[in-house]
Amino acid sequence: MTPAARTARSRSVPTRRGEARQQRGDETRAAIIAETVTCILEEGFSAASALHITERADVTWGVIQYHFGDRDQLLMAVVDEGFAGLQRRLADVEMPSGGPLRERVAALVEAAWPAFSEPMSMAAIEILVATRVTRNKTLNRHLVELNDRLNALGARLVPGRAGTDIADLIWACLRGLMLGQLVTAAPYETRRQRKSLIDVLTLYLSAESVFGQPGAGG
Repeated sequence: MTPAARTARSRSVPTRRGEARQQRGDETRAAIIAETVTCILEEGFSAASALHITERADVTWGVIQYHFGDRDQLLMAVVDEGFAGLQRRLADVEMPSGGPLRERVAALVEAAWPAFSEPMSMAAIEILVATRVTRNKTLNRHLVELNDRLNALGARLVPGRAGTDIADLIWACLRGLMLGQLVTAAPYETRRQRKSLIDVLTLYLSAESVFGQPGAGG
């Protein structure tokens, strides 16, 4: 082996080792977050103590400190990932550009619900509810960004009109369905409630006047 080849090999080995350590670290971090989410959804926010999370994730407190700092920052990591996932899912919502209004409304509701009911999203919302008194600016920013995304989707239902009121209704209803998921031990069927939401939105947007604006016939 030439000197140049030996030098190149000596450089590549530490690089590969560093990449392997980074991958293991990322996997450990993801596993801790996933176990925290499961703990919150199965046992409630109050059960997600530092000790209980370490027991469930089968790691030491030092490992959690290394990756997150403390329990609060771990919980914020769950919120960050939950809202990032929500934003990605809502950004990918596709609605028919034409056709009956009800089809467009149904497309929005049926695409938004899986984004809200995903475990990480539900855990993030439960954390937000539980920490509402001490909520920081980052969490409030998440809520603003989510509301902006819903407003944009609402506006796409009827071009030329604002989607703020639509977003408020969708957010309130889907949040209520999420609460139903969280408080029931058995699987919570939401098809009837989603159909009612679609009917209400369609009627609302089809009205002759919406707060002084022309209705959007369907």
